[in-house]
Amino acid sequence: MPYIDLDGIDLRILNALQADGRLTNQELADQVGLSPSPCLRRVRRLERDGFIRTYRAVLDRESVGLGLTVFVEIKVEKHSRDNAQALQEALLGMAEVVACHMVSGTADFMAEIVVPNLKAYERLLTEKLLTLPMIGDIRSNFALTRVKSDTALPLTHLKREEVKRALDC
Repeated sequence: MPYIDLDGIDLRILNALQADGRLTNQELADQVGLSPSPCLRRVRRLERDGFIRTYRAVLDRESVGLGLTVFVEIKVEKHSRDNAQALQEALLGMAEVVACHMVSGTADFMAEIVVPNLKAYERLLTEKLLTLPMIGDIRSNFALTRVKSDTALPLTHLKREEVKRALDC
């Protein structure tokens, strides 16, 4: 799915839907300068080609009682493909893990965890994470203030000259 197939209208559609996934097709068509039928065809193609993976509501963490965000650095014990895979599967199965990346540096994985409070994190740490035999070390970094937590992806790197003009409209 090379991004080269995207034109300026596609990028405007993607930006508009990232800003508001609840736009009606008519509202979206008006924003990107198309009539509804071609707009819907483009959205369906973007979905089919995997540019749009899903639609969801972004909830306010504090409003739903998830007031603590912890960034957890995890080092795998006895590096092996099997241990790394087992850890990935375990982390995928934990609802509290809202993002996770395999990283380079002192840790092997960086997990973003959201829980109601410190006591809930302690339970997650002792009852789930520390019971995993492939973990060699865990470092917890507690978020004090969320400066930015935006789910929209920057698409400016996709701008060619014609695309740039279309997006600036």
